[in-house]
Amino acid sequence: MASLSLTQFRGRNLVADSRIRPSQTVNRPGRVGFLRVVASDTRAEPDLSVTVNGLHMPNPFVIGSGPPGTNYTVMKRAFDEGWGAVIAKTVSLDASKVVNVTPRYARLRAGENGSSKGQIIGWENIELISDRPFETMLKEFTRLKEEYPDRIVIASIMEEYNQAAWEELIDRVEQTGIDAIEINFSCPHGMPERKMGAAVGQDCALLEEVCGWINAKATVPVWAKMTPNITDITQPARVSLKSGCEGIAAINTIMSVMGINLNTLRPEPCVEGYSTPGGYSSKAVHPIALGKVMSIAKMMKAEFNDKDYSLSGIGGVETGGDAAEFILLGANTVQVCTGVMMHGYGLVKKLCAELKDFMEMHNFTSIEDFRGASLEYFTTHMDLVQRQQQAIQQRKAIKKGLQSDKDWTGDGFVKESESMVSN
Repeated sequence: MASLSLTQFRGRNLVADSRIRPSQTVNRPGRVGFLRVVASDTRAEPDLSVTVNGLHMPNPFVIGSGPPGTNYTVMKRAFDEGWGAVIAKTVSLDASKVVNVTPRYARLRAGENGSSKGQIIGWENIELISDRPFETMLKEFTRLKEEYPDRIVIASIMEEYNQAAWEELIDRVEQTGIDAIEINFSCPHGMPERKMGAAVGQDCALLEEVCGWINAKATVPVWAKMTPNITDITQPARVSLKSGCEGIAAINTIMSVMGINLNTLRPEPCVEGYSTPGGYSSKAVHPIALGKVMSIAKMMKAEFNDKDYSLSGIGGVETGGDAAEFILLGANTVQVCTGVMMHGYGLVKKLCAELKDFMEMHNFTSIEDFRGASLEYFTTHMDLVQRQQQAIQQRKAIKKGLQSDKDWTGDGFVKESESMVSN
């Protein structure tokens, strides 16, 4: 007799898998041996690997551009800990123009304003792009690829509104052997007067022109990183894809003022008594990021062949469940930046284990089994109204029951009598 296991595919279909084990013997009257029935679970361990724009990663977890990708040492550590890919801190041609200050971070904790206790739920930074010499970063990219030739290194780049500068920047980072480029069209603070970062991502005409320069030069996959500080994030995402980008990353941080110190009356983070609006991240932005990613994913599915493009979800990821939500909304990969700053590079092991637990619970064997599975459940408010009205009418019809005892058929006396109670 064969042992039987049922495996659910994408949470919908049941597939029977029967096998006869060599050690099994059958026992019937007059025969030697006995029948042993073994309920075997033949489900394979979930496979977290993904292939994105031709780039293979052991898992979908990517170090997001920022402090966790500051230099060779920390990027090497990320690979050693098991991250699927690393996006380095954003570089530009002339790092001498980048001057950071301290303190540059402020934290929002659950509880009273100004409390030094409680869980961190929000994080603000006023940190600029890399202030390390460009030549130094190039050497470290080269070294990283030499030591980890099979791992994915992505350069994050940003430049001024200058075609020659963009072309030089792309050419030089590609010479290091990096696997892809993420374009920072989304840094919410810093140098908007130089038409850098979000100043480009918020202006679709400017974005189209700059994307044209970039994609005419780049020979590796290009991801455009979107700013959430815009009314409709699908507009710049659409422009980026139409202008040749292979992927979209969303979201970068949200423009914010973290708070005011009620003792000193000064804003935080406080630098010599003053501050400036910065980028908000961490757990509190996760619902906003999900909404933006959902909008982009629906647009990509409707207007582009989404199998030819990629989507990287970013925002408040600290658990495997957080990542699963992004993937359910269509993301191919999930980036983590602030989460690494708070919990360390070893966080990836927890993320992988929890994502596998989620997949096993639903019998998903690969990321593609459930990527985008929740998109179909988003609709318009008007459609929700209509759906609810129809559901109410259906429930009323079920509850209506018999009008009186003259309608009894004698088939289920108690059930028929109780059905009149709801009239």
